Parts: sequence; structure tokens; C-alpha cells
Amino acid sequence: MALEDKVRDIIVEKLGVNAEQVTPEASFIEDLGADSLDQVELVMAFEEAFGAEIPDEDSEKLTTVGAVIKYLKDKGLNA
Repeated sequence: MALEDKVRDIIVEKLGVNAEQVTPEASFIEDLGADSLDQVELVMAFEEAFGAEIPDEDSEKLTTVGAVIKYLKDKGLNA
């Protein structure tokens, strides 16, 4: 499974949105209806799924689907 697909699947599961809504430009809060608790849960799910720790100062910048994908790729993480 590609990294993008794994990220999308986690977002769909945690936020209960349709996969079609999960685009690189989609904002977790504005487009996908997440709140601050949802964002924390998403970061925890990404950490678990990819076996990485995402520091708070980094997680605060992960506001869109594309930002998460870029961050994980930049860290050399794969699905």
C-alpha cells in the first residue's frame, strides 16, 4: 500500500469522511470537519502506523492531508 493510501485510510477511519474528500489540499479542520482532539488522534494514529514520533512543534504544522504526506516522506517513512 502506498504511503498516500495509508494516510487516506487512517483519515477516513478516524474522521468518518469519504475517501473522495481526502485530497492533498484538504484542510483537516475546514474541509474535513476535524476539531483539535481529532487532530491529536490523527497524529497518534500516524505515529503508530508509521512507527515514528511526531513532535508537537511539527504536528501543529500538519494542517492538510498534503502536509502530512510531505512530512512523512521527508522523514523517509513508508507504508
